[in-house]
Amino acid sequence: MGYSRSLAMLGLLVAVLCWSGNALVARAVAGEIPPFALAFWRWSLALTLLLPFVLQPLWHHRAALRHAGWRLLVLGALGIAGYNSMLYSAAQTTAAINISLVNTCLPLMTFIGAGLLLGEWPQRRAWWGMALAALGLLVLISQGRWATLASLSFNRGDLIMLLAVADWALYSLLLRRWAVFLQPIPPLALLGVLMLAGIPLILPFYLYELAQGARFAINSATLGAIGYTAVFASLVAYLAWNHGVKVVGAAKAALSNYLMPVFTAVLGWALLGEGLQLFHWLGGSLIFAGLLLGSQLARRSA
Repeated sequence: MGYSRSLAMLGLLVAVLCWSGNALVARAVAGEIPPFALAFWRWSLALTLLLPFVLQPLWHHRAALRHAGWRLLVLGALGIAGYNSMLYSAAQTTAAINISLVNTCLPLMTFIGAGLLLGEWPQRRAWWGMALAALGLLVLISQGRWATLASLSFNRGDLIMLLAVADWALYSLLLRRWAVFLQPIPPLALLGVLMLAGIPLILPFYLYELAQGARFAINSATLGAIGYTAVFASLVAYLAWNHGVKVVGAAKAALSNYLMPVFTAVLGWALLGEGLQLFHWLGGSLIFAGLLLGSQLARRSA
């Protein structure tokens, strides 16, 4: 059990790392690829890469898929069509700092949802761990200056991002709640069927974008963005996240979301030459301390 939990926690870290890269890519191509075009082609490429490996398992587990039924449609709508489409849309009209701030709501939403939907109310120390990690995230967002937080303004994009966070919290909670229906389905096959359910829901919005004249040029930057989001932010990250939620639960998995700005800062330093400053180290230390507190509590209650 200890090995399985350690592997699940490692998977959550891999997922957050991949999604940190996704945030950098989304910012880099925000003016080049329309949001629903990026979401549609990302998932279409991911499905194309995955299908050869899942066609036989999908047929072999068709009875389990029928038993899961409408639940797969709901999960596909939330996890495939919903979250990233809204995130890419929010990135068009709000700043990255606002997206990070709104993302602090994810663990809180998931903690409360885990209690209401699953009856899994976290213990008191887990809330302290969440608060400590949230404090570290605020240090990162504010760059250690209160005036930065006080000067923030919010717009329509922030509301879209708040809906995206609620969408992802519900997706993670339902993965846990419906585990008995999903357990017989292999992870690759489950991800494949969720893509098959979610991509058609993105298509009408993508066609509307095209009707409005939204296009993107096919070049190395746009193709690279679609390739990265398809392979790492879709296939690798979703497989790792789904497994982590199954093993440690939605509430504890959501705490790993606080590492996203830490990984984004490290990637910016490694790939873009952006310097790591004192507030990066202080905020990152607080986040890791909060996650450590939560993981220690998880081992005691396991």
